[in-house]
Amino acid sequence: MELSRAEGGTRERGTPLDLDRTGRPEAGGTPGGPVSGRGVWSLAALGVLAVLVAGASGEADSLRARRKLDRGAGRERLVVGNPGEVTTPVAGGAVLIGGGSDRVSEAAFRLLIQQSGGGDLVVLREDKDPGYNQFIFDLGGLDSVETLGVGSREEAEDPQVVVTVANAEAIFIAGGDQGAYVSAWDDTALEAAVDAAIARGVPIGGTSAGLAVLGAFDFTALNGTVYSSEALADPYNRYMTLGRTFLQAPHLAATITDSHFVARDRMGRLVAFLARIVQDGWAPEARGIGVDERTALLVASDGTVTRVGEGAAYMLRTPGPPELCAPGQPLRFHNVGVYRLTGAATFDLVTWQGSGGLAYTVSAADGRLTSTAPGGSLY
Repeated sequence: MELSRAEGGTRERGTPLDLDRTGRPEAGGTPGGPVSGRGVWSLAALGVLAVLVAGASGEADSLRARRKLDRGAGRERLVVGNPGEVTTPVAGGAVLIGGGSDRVSEAAFRLLIQQSGGGDLVVLREDKDPGYNQFIFDLGGLDSVETLGVGSREEAEDPQVVVTVANAEAIFIAGGDQGAYVSAWDDTALEAAVDAAIARGVPIGGTSAGLAVLGAFDFTALNGTVYSSEALADPYNRYMTLGRTFLQAPHLAATITDSHFVARDRMGRLVAFLARIVQDGWAPEARGIGVDERTALLVASDGTVTRVGEGAAYMLRTPGPPELCAPGQPLRFHNVGVYRLTGAATFDLVTWQGSGGLAYTVSAADGRLTSTAPGGSLY
């Protein structure tokens, strides 16, 4: 039976956090290699970014004034709340949601609202479904919520899109297809605007595919999804497309993230991702974060993590290089550290230490994983 290669989540009717989709066709890309820049920024978008990077107060005020003019024409605005512009103090932080229903969304979005200082929150996605707008705005405390559907590199160079992101006080990346996000947004003015926003302390979050692109390293899914059995059997198979040139949320250096973790049995592939990152020389030590469905990690500006929702989160760290990580060969990688967060357990991304959780190790050999957790459980 042919396996589905859809990487995104399955949409559940009426649940804002399940605006993911399935059925993505296989796309191009170089298996196992970094995603390289493929675009040339438009002159208009470059002008916007030049003002943003300059950072002078007068130039910033000019940029905000331009936002009101640029957004009035061209793209249809999908906005709830004040269509004008405000400036509020931002305080960093991030939200990592593992996909699934909206049961964890209130706590997650409240962190973004708090850290935004009550400013304008922008939802980024591939399509133009504004389903998040009213849901988030009704939580209170925001000036506006606006959805930007950016499904092509041309749209990612649109000055109107770039200015809107450049002036956001919070950013959220919806679920869907991270391969589409990487293909359309990588090395564009939109990506530069998001990077600049993160650098100035704008809080950022994502769910499902939106979570998958928030680490320093990404599973790009350019050839569709990869299953744990495939990744363990051959960590260089054609579906193992990894990247290191896209976005990075605060405190996620040398880190790769994954969603729908237990429901889709993704421990094996996350271990394989980590092995590849170290084997390919991208980092001497790599870290992984796997988040269950209906579960979120709330990352404070100092890197401390609180778990909310129904499931668990798994914090992985490599012990050194893998014993064997080669094309066409089963991965051999022993004693990868795991820290499982459940209940009131907390974690510190800076020290990579937790409290109240369960520490154990997993090892890969002969195409399968073993665990030192009670009962040999991987999860």
